Amino acid sequence: MKQDMIVILDLGSTENTVLARQLRHMGVYSEIHPHDITVEELKALENVKGIILNGGENRVVDGSPIDVKEELYACGYPMLSIDHPGAKCEKQLDALPDEAAMREFIFTDCQAQANWNMKNFIADQVELVRRQVGDKKVLLALSGGVDSSVVAALLLKAIGPQLVCVHVNHGLMRKNESESVVEVFQNQLHANLIYVDASERFLDKLAGVADPEQKRKIIGSEFIRVFEEEARKLDGIEFLGQGTIYPDIIESGTKTAKMVKSHHNVGGLPEDLQFALVEPLKQLFKDEVRACGLELGLPEGMVYRQPFPGPGLGVRCLGAITRDRLEAVRESDAILREEFQKAGLDQSVWQYFTVVPDFRSVGMKNHARVFEYMVIIRAINTIDAMTATVEKVDWDVLEKITNRILAEVEHVNRVCYDMSPKPPATIEFE
Repeated sequence: MKQDMIVILDLGSTENTVLARQLRHMGVYSEIHPHDITVEELKALENVKGIILNGGENRVVDGSPIDVKEELYACGYPMLSIDHPGAKCEKQLDALPDEAAMREFIFTDCQAQANWNMKNFIADQVELVRRQVGDKKVLLALSGGVDSSVVAALLLKAIGPQLVCVHVNHGLMRKNESESVVEVFQNQLHANLIYVDASERFLDKLAGVADPEQKRKIIGSEFIRVFEEEARKLDGIEFLGQGTIYPDIIESGTKTAKMVKSHHNVGGLPEDLQFALVEPLKQLFKDEVRACGLELGLPEGMVYRQPFPGPGLGVRCLGAITRDRLEAVRESDAILREEFQKAGLDQSVWQYFTVVPDFRSVGMKNHARVFEYMVIIRAINTIDAMTATVEKVDWDVLEKITNRILAEVEHVNRVCYDMSPKPPATIEFE
């Protein structure tokens, strides 16, 4: 069943995602589109029932106020204007409406149906994937994280044996991560899984590279190269499956908001990409991805697995990657995860990890002066990955984790706890 849609046009608001989530919470699908969308592009979207012009503090771009195209006002859809002084609509508001006002607009004015749910979403995506792929094969990067696992399950439902999963060990995985991926997906779920150990290849490419954006782009591009090499060994591969989700797209920049960071599956793709992309989760927020995974029958332990960025520990070994700091990140992260599980925090804290900066601090070990690295612990809570609060971890738990890291991880003499929410900080350091 096709979901009715309310289109949100970005006219400079910083709360587009808040509004989109409010609509979806009411059972009505919503998408955010640029302010300069054409009438033809709008009509090409399926089941549009209404438009919200969402203005805000970024409504002036390059010195000029922005507005929708003039012909859009006469396209026949019900419109609601929020904080947009240039609007010519019947309904204008100065701020986000309360639930009662929003319900009146979407259900009375727009006559939209509350048919946005995961069962309908999955049915739609299965149909779209089958239509897009036909009888060809899809190559999927299967990291074992939440996003790639849900994509794999959805594509297996849609095209079954036409899906070829590739797990690339880029040398930036968490401790025992690759072994776990092979065990779960190949041995338990019986997916068509190809394992590639490319750790030395990635680390050689990243040697001496300190800029975070350059690291992400190198990792993203090298991933594609590995897939291309694997695809040449197979027949009928024309598509690349990706676990792109909505925050990835939003944080990679819009026409009225600056880029926060490029994501390996948004900004790091080479221009000469040989595949067409299959991205069935690209309009979902993180909590919706998990709901989708549960609806597809994935076990809770997999759906609520710790989030892990595509570039892996490459963006947690800050600055130019060195093998000693990379190992310090890997070992300290394993200790953190083990102690959080013992303390019962593994299910209540949304994301937690360690990072190691590329500078040293003075310390004392065995009655001698040492000059070693520090480990920074980050633990945050969030719903949609767009904002985040810091977890107030019990002092005894932090002390135990600190003592273990200092005793068990080589080249480390200091442990710190990151108290920064998002914003102004981001979840990851790079």
